[in-house]
Amino acid sequence: MARNEIRPIVKLRSTAGTGYTYVTRKNRRNDPDRMVLRKYDPIARAHVDFKEDR
Repeated sequence: MARNEIRPIVKLRSTAGTGYTYVTRKNRRNDPDRMVLRKYDPIARAHVDFKEDR
């Protein structure tokens, strides 16, 4: 199996509406649903939820 099939690259987009994104990889076997992580948004200057954007 190829590397990109198991751990694809995903964009995490801020829910604060600033348009800020993080780029990361996720394990599709362990997390088949969309990821939601609480990370720092430097534009909003606060920790907000970042949702997976495909």
